[in-house]
Amino acid sequence: MPDERPLLEINDLAVSFPSPAGGRVGAVRGVSLSVYPKQTLAVVGESGCGKSVTALSVLQLIPTPPGKYEKGVITWRGQQSPEGVDLLRLNDKQMRSVRGNQIAMIFQEPMTSLNPVYTVGEQVMEAVLLHQKVTRKQAQMIAERALADVGIPDPAARLKEYPHRLSGGMRQRVMIAMALACEPELLLADEPTTALDVTIQAQILELLRSLQHKRNMAVILITHDLGVVAQNADVVAVMYAGRVVEYGSVETIFRGPMHPYTKGLFGSMPVLGSHRDRLATIPGNVPHPSEFPTGCAFHPRCDLTRHKAENASPDKTVRIAVRNANPDHRVMLDCTRDIPALREVKPGHWAACVFAEGYADAKPTTPDVAYRRPEPVTADE
Repeated sequence: MPDERPLLEINDLAVSFPSPAGGRVGAVRGVSLSVYPKQTLAVVGESGCGKSVTALSVLQLIPTPPGKYEKGVITWRGQQSPEGVDLLRLNDKQMRSVRGNQIAMIFQEPMTSLNPVYTVGEQVMEAVLLHQKVTRKQAQMIAERALADVGIPDPAARLKEYPHRLSGGMRQRVMIAMALACEPELLLADEPTTALDVTIQAQILELLRSLQHKRNMAVILITHDLGVVAQNADVVAVMYAGRVVEYGSVETIFRGPMHPYTKGLFGSMPVLGSHRDRLATIPGNVPHPSEFPTGCAFHPRCDLTRHKAENASPDKTVRIAVRNANPDHRVMLDCTRDIPALREVKPGHWAACVFAEGYADAKPTTPDVAYRRPEPVTADE
């Protein structure tokens, strides 16, 4: 619909933490993204890119101090606030009405996220009793139904179990049941299949897709697994060093990645039916936030920058002409000095790289893609 608005918008979010050497370092540095109702947004990148900090910020789960929200707006347009409210401006009491009720989160490690001294039932019922006006007996029935919805056999008996009595896959299903017990409008799934074997991973992801379709829920899926992204996402945001470096629909990103980092991620994936002696790798690692380089943070690992530098002037600088606000005015950007803005290089496709095709003629805009992949047709239809 042309007048449709995002359910959640993050605009220019920056989060910092104290540095051992003094001062503060930015773990998230100007992130902007959005998710629409019934849409799955995948946030992709290596460990240390700022994915989890971005998700935790949505629910104000970054302890302050030591963390600090330096700037940004997180606009939430749920059923209880259709005109939009800035989640970063809510106090603790107001946020408690949002967490677990309107927006829920599945954390990475179910064994450490579940409290070992409380039964599964007590932990699932906690959110229900907090957000819904029900008796304890009614809450127990809701918790039992939630466990049944995520495929846990004999849910009444499982409510009395402690987390250590369950397998990894069962614990992850309990985490999903906890998150979905109050039927939230948005689910934040932070690497929901971490440390699970391939068969259980497939079951968990299929379960999430089924529940999303059944409940018309939006999902922000945080992962580093591009296979999971290809199978589950509608829109993809690629993050590196605390910034979004590429953004677009899943088809757009997979068919024509623009940023060297995204290309490197795809190049490191094995392709079924192809033969390679070695997979391509991205040299180096994501730097610590206190050691982010100047300019484009990816430039020390970028093949394009190194290639250009080897064939550049004797001072080894890499500069490219890029249009400024005035279409007739071009400025020289240096990858090692200037931070490239996220620009819409093609309709519905954003990239933050001066070498991306169309970058010179594009303008910096906030990424916003309402695309949803067509729902699969079932046998009944």
